[in-house]
Amino acid sequence: MVISIRVEQWSVHVRKEKGEDTRLSLLRRGILDRSLKIHTSGEDLVFPVTSPEKGIAKEFFETLEIPPVLPRHELIGGIALLQEKNEVEAERILHSRPSLHTVLFPMSAVEGGYRIRRFEVLAGIPTTRTEYTEYGHRYVIDLGVAYFSPRLSEERQRILHLMGRKEKVLDLFAGVGPFAITLSGQAFLIIACDINPDAVSLLLENSTLNRCNNILPILADASHLDGIIPWQFSRIIMNLPLSGQEYLEDAFSYCTSGGFIHFYILQSKKGEYLPLIEQFPLSSVEERVVRSYSPDKWHAVYDIQVA
Repeated sequence: MVISIRVEQWSVHVRKEKGEDTRLSLLRRGILDRSLKIHTSGEDLVFPVTSPEKGIAKEFFETLEIPPVLPRHELIGGIALLQEKNEVEAERILHSRPSLHTVLFPMSAVEGGYRIRRFEVLAGIPTTRTEYTEYGHRYVIDLGVAYFSPRLSEERQRILHLMGRKEKVLDLFAGVGPFAITLSGQAFLIIACDINPDAVSLLLENSTLNRCNNILPILADASHLDGIIPWQFSRIIMNLPLSGQEYLEDAFSYCTSGGFIHFYILQSKKGEYLPLIEQFPLSSVEERVVRSYSPDKWHAVYDIQVA
């Protein structure tokens, strides 16, 4: 639902073919009322203006649609995650967008070896499963069994644009496949590893959904891959922000000389993990802030080139 009110204001009528020139002129003069909607009257466009001029009259305009103020929430496909447990506000959010089917309240932080959260359904269909679209790729997601966040969508695009053609990529903590599927069009082969069987099942489903035939899913602990796969890789994705540092040695062993490791981690100070990274052979390392996480922590990425 949106709020729209009709108010009376001075008006300027012009022929439609002169509409853009008139709009720009009114903007330059600072008299276009930008809180009201421009409308049509026969063959004319009618502009609301804040200053009366010779030969113009007042008429009614609609205010620009003002969306209702909603409590803080996050959207993932047809699911909204509400930060506070409030069934009344959950119903408001559910009816604010036709695409929403469920409102969830996270009852826990990300926990356990499978990196999942527990949820309570506050409104809508009682499910944690939904579909999500990102840069033309479609994903089936089940927040109750496998972690997913849309907040790294721009980061996935950044890595895609850094890649060369036909690279071999290792995604150590692949989840439901957002990095692997985003990079698949540029890669020769992607090994997508995860320890969570439900995440790997969704990764298989999403690879089929997006017609990715160069992704090899592996259900395994990331530290055990040396006994499973025979290759080294020119690019490695390490998105395990709570404990990824434990796997840095493995990542360096899997990476080719001159290859890149993208190491995502939560940290509380700039360069917090540089002393650890610099224990390994590297040509360069660049640190970037990805997003804020809490008042005293942020999600960082270290782009490491292996020596």
